[in-house]
Amino acid sequence: MSIEVSSPAAPKARWYQGASRVQWQVFWSAYLGWALDIMDLLLFAMLLGHISTELGMDRSTAGMIASASLIATAFGGLIFGFLADRIGRTRSMVLSILCYSIGTMLCGFSQTMTQLLLFRIIVGLGVGGEWSAGAALITETWPAQHRGKVMAWVQSAFASGYALAAIVAAVFLPIVGWRGVFFFGIAPALLAFWIRRHTPEPAIWKEQKVRLSLRETVSMLLGEHGRSTAVGFAFTAAAMCGYWGLFTWIPTWLATPVSAGGPGLDLVKSTTWIVIMQVGAAAGFVSFGYVADSLGRKAAFIIYFMLSALCVPIYTLISTPTLLLVFGPVVAFFGTGFYSGFAPTFAELFPTNVRATAQGFIYNAGRAVSALAPAAVGFLATSFGLSGALAFTAGFFVLAGLIVLIFLPETKGAELQ
Repeated sequence: MSIEVSSPAAPKARWYQGASRVQWQVFWSAYLGWALDIMDLLLFAMLLGHISTELGMDRSTAGMIASASLIATAFGGLIFGFLADRIGRTRSMVLSILCYSIGTMLCGFSQTMTQLLLFRIIVGLGVGGEWSAGAALITETWPAQHRGKVMAWVQSAFASGYALAAIVAAVFLPIVGWRGVFFFGIAPALLAFWIRRHTPEPAIWKEQKVRLSLRETVSMLLGEHGRSTAVGFAFTAAAMCGYWGLFTWIPTWLATPVSAGGPGLDLVKSTTWIVIMQVGAAAGFVSFGYVADSLGRKAAFIIYFMLSALCVPIYTLISTPTLLLVFGPVVAFFGTGFYSGFAPTFAELFPTNVRATAQGFIYNAGRAVSALAPAAVGFLATSFGLSGALAFTAGFFVLAGLIVLIFLPETKGAELQ
């Protein structure tokens, strides 16, 4: 089976040269879907302080609710990933976008912590599912020699979504309050209708003659491809523990008063600093794809994980606003850039009939395990302060790098089966 391409691309051609109309439609569908799902997911982090005050939550409870969203992404990845293998990548993506959009809007109606928890779980289901379908769409539609770079540009939407969440919160919070900001989260639903109309299914998926049942799919993931599933899950979970433990709490840490061990930035400054960090994150996402397509998946992961482990404790020791502004993008560059490698690597490890389920399950099961990290940071902050708790996340990046070094096979340039 072949990947749908408009024309064979020369190995040295730029990734976008000769791309077909279909490939660009898939690119923008996945990019916008990713940006908006991350916006909806991270609005909670931007509004955490205000929600906690009104609903009477302490940091441990807030961390638990944030963790519940991440746990739900594992189930969303499995459910919508299986749907993507059964009924199509595009249809599954549309359903997942509607899910997280409606869930975010419902958060604005929360009157109790229990209601907020339930609605955040709905958001998590949709976010997990959107990644599953989008990753399969991209990796099956673009050629092997550019797969890492294309996925990296799409993954950079993560930074756009993070920055957009900060901007939306900063602009609308003073006007409509935290509930009104959540109502803005319904906007991605409009994208779903555009995707359904303009984004076709990949040729390699349409050529599949047999659609596996859920039992058959799980059997393949745990049996024939069990080692790939285990290794992918292990290093993904470790890396995401580092990411979510750190970045869930950075907005709160930046606004923490100096007397309580934080930088003490006001709303405008903390929002500005977060947006600027995402410039570094976007550069990290994009650069990872070029490194991975050049040096290989393993080398790229190891470089980014180890440099993340070095940067995190240094960042938490900085208290000067100017230094935070300068060094923040460096932390985000390495601490988020590695995300670009997940989809291409998983796509190259699994066949088409289970690819979306495998990608969605591994990525989001890893994210579910990483749900422990925000709660752990919130718990440790009571004893070591938020700065000390954030520094703890560096160990997760070290663990991820060691798993990749020892167990992950190199798959650079592999044609999809």
